[in-house]
Amino acid sequence: MTGESLTSFGRGYIRNAFIVSLIFLFTSLLYAAGPPTIAFMTDFGVIDDSVALCKGVMIGIEPNVRIVDITHQVQPYSVSDAARFLAGAAPYFPAGTVFVVVVDPGVGSARKPIVVKTKKDQFFVLPDNGAITLVEDADGIESVREITNTAWMIGRALSSTFHGRDIFSPVGAHIAKGEDWTLAGPEMTTHVRLEIQHPQITEKGIKGEIIALDGPFGNLVTNIKAEDFEKMRYSHNQMVHARIQSRDLQIPFVKTFSDVPLGKSLFYIDSRGRLAAAINQGNFGKTYLITPPQTIVVYRNPNNVE
Repeated sequence: MTGESLTSFGRGYIRNAFIVSLIFLFTSLLYAAGPPTIAFMTDFGVIDDSVALCKGVMIGIEPNVRIVDITHQVQPYSVSDAARFLAGAAPYFPAGTVFVVVVDPGVGSARKPIVVKTKKDQFFVLPDNGAITLVEDADGIESVREITNTAWMIGRALSSTFHGRDIFSPVGAHIAKGEDWTLAGPEMTTHVRLEIQHPQITEKGIKGEIIALDGPFGNLVTNIKAEDFEKMRYSHNQMVHARIQSRDLQIPFVKTFSDVPLGKSLFYIDSRGRLAAAINQGNFGKTYLITPPQTIVVYRNPNNVE
């Protein structure tokens, strides 16, 4: 091999080694970042194939996507429950996560399908029905776009009743794939918000709302934040005077379920920082025949007043 050939060989070797190094670096960065993530939530339940069809659409567009199920047991048609679960889950997912939410009682109507980008750089693909309200209050919104890009939809003749499969799932997958989210459609200047009921604090106490029952356990979920309950001046192991419906209750305020005997009621601060009520290994909702929404009044502690 001549000197010129050796020089050419060396240059080619260096060039190829450089290309291989770039590929390795790019692959390493992708691996370190992890696969794209879609957090998926619906009120479909799991009896039929609706959830699987939506996931199939997502995987078909982005085979490497990681799909995390928030829940598919949202109370049917309950946009307020969807908003609550979404706001509870979003803080635990990183920037770049795409949330696909299909709780859509207005499917097929004039309501708009939208994509929301928050100031935490998370994306929410969902109906414009107010489900984004609590996330917006917590994180702020950078931009909202109406989904009009038919190239990101499934099928020439879209179903009027299954936009979860035909619109929300494919749009979420295109965004998760790294495509420019602004291609979804035009920017919107207004969007639907839920009317959030806030507790009312008076000299006598605090009037709030039981907004849900927690899962299969029947624990009461209220809209009374821990810092507002603290203003009622109760300490742990003190009896709290409360009124639910027409029933006056005296229930201890404790840290956790086992702080009271089996079958006994308790007030506590739940994992989301709100006042809750439960029965130790029982069902508070069924025992007291409570169907949300219901009013709850917590009276100030008469023995601990400044």
